[in-house]
Amino acid sequence: MHKVEICGVNTSKLPLLSKKEKEELFIQIKEGNEEARIKFINGNLRLVLSVIKRFNGRGENVDDLFQVGCVGLIKAIDNFDINQGVQFSTYAVPMIIGEIKRYLRDNNSIRVSRSVRDLAYKTIQFKEKFNKEFGKEPTIAEIAKELGVGEEEVSLSLDAIQDPVSLQEPIFNDGQESIFIMDQVKDTKNTDENWTESMTINQAMSKLNEKEKMIINKRFFEGRTQMEVASEIGISQAQVSRLEKSAISHLKKTYR
Repeated sequence: MHKVEICGVNTSKLPLLSKKEKEELFIQIKEGNEEARIKFINGNLRLVLSVIKRFNGRGENVDDLFQVGCVGLIKAIDNFDINQGVQFSTYAVPMIIGEIKRYLRDNNSIRVSRSVRDLAYKTIQFKEKFNKEFGKEPTIAEIAKELGVGEEEVSLSLDAIQDPVSLQEPIFNDGQESIFIMDQVKDTKNTDENWTESMTINQAMSKLNEKEKMIINKRFFEGRTQMEVASEIGISQAQVSRLEKSAISHLKKTYR
């Protein structure tokens, strides 16, 4: 992300257009002046650079992201209406971001079929149009009716294009303990029947204090999330996490 030359472009020497220059160039662009269009594109490449920095840390090739961002910039130029009284950057940034996100979805290691992706993109386009017209998000039923598909298909298509996340990704840290995504996931498989088939848990559980027993029961026998347990017994999720880890540590010592 800190390369000076991207796609053969020396980013340290990119031109910067004033508001007046942009307005004058845009008038020429609308008149079909290709030279003005190229100058306007070059004068807004810094916008693309600022956007791709948001995607730092994904391991993507910077040159690829820059090229895709430029496609979004060009689309913004071709569709921008100077009479709307909106700054070009305000209009262009969401389009550049959208283009990059589409690229990342399409090149995700988890492959999604073309038909599902197409349905998802049509859904997103309709949502944007509906929101602009009515000032609110459409329901799944309204989207399905508009696109002539089932409600389940709409939901599945939107889920399919979401970026995957690691279960080990932290979502909270109080300076002592971290809570991870996996701590938020409800487990319906680890019931008491499955546990007792592989180990004698009752004896080990008897070594725990009452609060630890309660948390282990709710988390692993009832399949509750840490957030649900915290809400039920009136303590913070971080405290639930600490007590859970302490209880598991005691159980491990018992089995040793």
